[in-house]
Amino acid sequence: MSESALSQEELDALMAGSDIGSEPAGGSEGDRKALEDFLAGSVAALSSNLAQLTIPDASLKSPSVSFTNRDTFLGELPITVAVVKADFNSGFPGEHIFVMGEDTAKSVVGLMTHEEDVDLDERNLSVVSEMVSNLVGTQITALTKQTNNQSIASIAPEATRVPKALVAFPSGDFLSAEYQLDLGEGKTRQFWEIYSSSVSEAIAYALNNGTKAPSAPPRGASREVPSRGAQTSGGGGRPVMGAMNGSGSANVQAVQFPSLTPHITAQEQGNISLIMDVFMEMTVELGRTRKMIKEILGMGEGTVIELDKLAGEPVDILVNHKLIAKGEVVVIDENFGVRVTEIVSPQERVRDMT
Repeated sequence: MSESALSQEELDALMAGSDIGSEPAGGSEGDRKALEDFLAGSVAALSSNLAQLTIPDASLKSPSVSFTNRDTFLGELPITVAVVKADFNSGFPGEHIFVMGEDTAKSVVGLMTHEEDVDLDERNLSVVSEMVSNLVGTQITALTKQTNNQSIASIAPEATRVPKALVAFPSGDFLSAEYQLDLGEGKTRQFWEIYSSSVSEAIAYALNNGTKAPSAPPRGASREVPSRGAQTSGGGGRPVMGAMNGSGSANVQAVQFPSLTPHITAQEQGNISLIMDVFMEMTVELGRTRKMIKEILGMGEGTVIELDKLAGEPVDILVNHKLIAKGEVVVIDENFGVRVTEIVSPQERVRDMT
C-alpha cells in the first residue's frame, strides 16, 4: 500500500462522516501534551518579560496542564480573584483568560509600582492587565513562529476583581495551565491560564501539523483526501505537490508560502471603522503630588503647590486616564497645545503608574 493511500479505518470514518480518532469533548491527551510542551518552551521568554516589567527577580516554572471543569477548578481558587479576559479574536478565536488570587495580584502590583499595601482599585487592576498583555504578546509571537499563522491576535486584556463564584469560565471542560510564580521573595504563588476546549484543540492541531500527523483534525474541520500525485522529496521530506501526466513524469508546482508582513484584514479594518467616530477623553497632565489632608485644608489663594515634574520635563498625555505619550507644551495663537514627542512603551506605562 502506498504512503499516500488511506487506511481502511480512515476510509470507513470518512464514509460515515465522523472524525478519525476523535476524542471526548474534554480534550485528548495529545492536545494537552502539545499545549504543555508549547507553554514549557515559552517559560523562559515569559520570565524575561516579567523581569523587564520592573520585577527583576521574577521567574516562572513550567506549568502543569490539565483538562478540568468549572466545579473542579473553583475548589483550587481563593475566595476573591483577579480575572484578566484576553480572548483570541483571530487566528484561534475563542475564550482565553488568566486567573490569580487577590493576594498574588496585590504582590505583583506592589513590585511593579514599588508600593506597599496596595488595593486592587481601577489603577492597580490596569497594572495587572499590563502584565498579562505582555505575557500574551510573548505567547502570540511564539505561536506565530511555530504555526506560521500570521493572523493570531487577542483583545486588549482587561482585569477585574470578583468573587470566584462569579468568574465566567468557558462552558464544559476547558484546559488549565497552572504556573508557579516566584517573585524573588522566597514564596511561590500560583496563577492560571485558561483556554476553552475549542481554542486548545485548534492550537494543538496547529502545533502538531507539519511535525507529526495529528490523531484527528479539529472538530468541524474537513479532512482532505491526499492526492495520489502528492509526493515527498527524497532529501528532507518536504512536500512536493503535483500530479502525474500522461508521460509518467510529474508536473511539479511551486509551494506558495504566506507573506510574513503583518497586515490588517478587510474584516478587521471594517471593525475598526465602526468606532472611528467614538469620542475619547484626552488629558494633558503637568504633574502630580501627594499632600496630607491637613495640608490640603490649609491651602488658600496664593498657595504654591510643588509638582513631581522638573521644569522643561515632558508632560504626560493620557487617553481615558491611560498614559500613551509624552509631549512639550506649545502656544497656538492664544491657546495652549501639546506637541507629541514620544509614544511610550508598555514598560514605561507601568513605571509611570507609580
